[in-house]
Amino acid sequence: MTETTAEEPMEEAVAALVKCLVWDLDDTLWQGTLLEDGEVVLPDEVRKVVIELDSRGILQSVSSRNDHEHAWARLEALGIAEYFVLPEIGWGAKSEAVRKIADRLGFALTTIAFIDDRPAERAEVAFHLPEVRCYPAEQVLALPELTEFTPATSTVDSRRRRQMYQAGFRREAERAAAPGPDEEFLRSLDLRMRIGRATGEELSRVEELTLRTSQMNATGVHYPDAVLRGLIADPGHEVLVVTLADRFGPHGAVGVLLLERHPGLWHLKLLATSCRVVAYGAGATLLNWLADTAARAGVHLVADFRATERNRMMEIAYRFSGFEEASCPCTVGLEPAAVQPGLQRLHLAPQPREVSTTMSLDAPDLGTRERDGGATTPS
Repeated sequence: MTETTAEEPMEEAVAALVKCLVWDLDDTLWQGTLLEDGEVVLPDEVRKVVIELDSRGILQSVSSRNDHEHAWARLEALGIAEYFVLPEIGWGAKSEAVRKIADRLGFALTTIAFIDDRPAERAEVAFHLPEVRCYPAEQVLALPELTEFTPATSTVDSRRRRQMYQAGFRREAERAAAPGPDEEFLRSLDLRMRIGRATGEELSRVEELTLRTSQMNATGVHYPDAVLRGLIADPGHEVLVVTLADRFGPHGAVGVLLLERHPGLWHLKLLATSCRVVAYGAGATLLNWLADTAARAGVHLVADFRATERNRMMEIAYRFSGFEEASCPCTVGLEPAAVQPGLQRLHLAPQPREVSTTMSLDAPDLGTRERDGGATTPS
């Protein structure tokens, strides 16, 4: 099992947290073997574990050697089918089932856990997927006490994470069936983005985003609660939280921006967005809005970027938005990038631009420091 410490880089620390637990069914989730016993029993203590992990924002799925219709009907009869996403119930190798679940969720294998009563099944998964953490069925009741199943924060979004993913699967299904170009489908979603100045109550959502997001985190940096509280109180900084909703429901908090003001320059020290909303153009909309706002304020933009093993998509987003490595007198007051290993400074002299053609946007006026003021930016 992979072990990490608090001193390790953010990507490895994230890997210590389980984002999805894949359950075996027979003699693991329930007592008995469905094909042999007909009737199986779900102990109340196991039901409580499922509900507790769900409340912590840990997704749960199934990999079981069973007839799919029969097993799923039993889960429905037991009243817990809703807690499991993307079940893989059939007769193939369990390692392949676990891999399919991780790929469909877009999760690194280091964030996946697997629990099964049979040592041979755990060994098969461990051999083919050594990054996946495997647990014997005897440990079911102890899972909520383990560090890797205990996120540091509990937020509105984490408590409804499963519902947001399930809504996402419905969006994907409708998108696959929709005729016409993607832009037309995106308009049909009635996408609504809100950018707001973070409050003390929202800090846990910001911290969670910097912890969970690695593919779309521009620097790979995690900002702890105490640091964020200091930045919120600092008139030289903006800490912005981005939420998204559409006709299927809320996507929750999908982005965070950390901006430092300098004369003639806004320094984008952190941009992190959820990979779940990349396909909806959320990242491009954010960067277009920031560039348009900076242009209207008459300032340049400088964005920090540090390449990691997983954030190539973020670099592409910056480059596509016009950021490039270039020297400019506006950066004179910044700490040299060389002080921080691997850090790049990407520069943009922005011009007014169209923010989005597929979503509406509600955002604050960054020309002021009014905490409760906001202006709607038409799209």
